[in-house]
Parts: sequence; structure tokens; C-alpha cells
Amino acid sequence: MIKIGFSKDVHPLEEGRPFVLGGIKIDHHKGSVGHSDGDCLLHAIAEAILGALALGDLGKFFPDTEPKYKDYDSQLILKEVFEFVYNRGYEISNLDCMISLERPKLAPYMKEMRENIASILKCDKGQISIKATTHEGLGFVGREEGILCEAIVLLEGSDYGID
Repeated sequence: MIKIGFSKDVHPLEEGRPFVLGGIKIDHHKGSVGHSDGDCLLHAIAEAILGALALGDLGKFFPDTEPKYKDYDSQLILKEVFEFVYNRGYEISNLDCMISLERPKLAPYMKEMRENIASILKCDKGQISIKATTHEGLGFVGREEGILCEAIVLLEGSDYGID
């Protein structure tokens, strides 16, 4: 059975916060604000996986009202979500992601992000696509006030154990 999931995530950017994207720490004067570590890309991916199986949103599984998830590593979020669906018979066929961010330029980090995500999702790096774009100075992304990440995932497997 083939299942498709889509999600997007938005985080404000703030001076002096660590910037983590795709599980990679990136040197930048601004970072994402979030209850967890603010990794916008991993949040979009995890929620797309949940959506493919109609399991709800990320907040259902990792509520921002739960103190244990304060500053939580988003790699663990993605790993837990993926293991949940993997143990029910689904695997990644492919994942396509778009990051909207004015700065920093992400080309130097793309290979490492793809390798990291492929490792978490137990698939080949060739199944993971990550692209980045700017908003040419327009909107909250263009003003460098925030980051927007979108992900679409294709899962293949069976409905074993899914309610």
C-alpha cells in the first residue's frame, strides 16, 4: 500500500539562539524558537510521516505543554515517529523537502542533512531530497523573521497495526 503525507512547519528566528536544521548545528546569529530545539525541517518531516497514516499532528504525540519535551532533540522526535510507523510495516519510498530561508545559505550543509535524515529514516540518501529557496526579501521569511519548511513523503507498506 502507498501512503502520501504532507506537512509544513514555521518557526520564528531569534538572535542568539542555536540554529539546528536537519539535525545539524549551523553557525548563524539567529536560531529557531520552539518548545523543542526548534528544528523546523525535522518537524515538517515527522508530521508528514504521521499525516501519511492519518495519525494526527506532531502536537498530539509531542505536546508543547509537556515539560519533558522542552529543548527536546528533534532527531529523537523524528526517530520515534519513524519507528512507530516502521514497526507497523511502513518504509520510506522517498521524501522531498523545501526550506524557505533568506540566510544563511544552506548548500554547504545539504549533504550532511540528507545523510543524517536518511540514517534516522533507515533509507538511502538517494531517497531524500532537500532544496532551499529564499523569498527574495518578501514576507516574514524575506525579512529574516522566520523559517518555513515543507515536506512530502511517500510511504510503502501494509496497514498492519494501524487503527
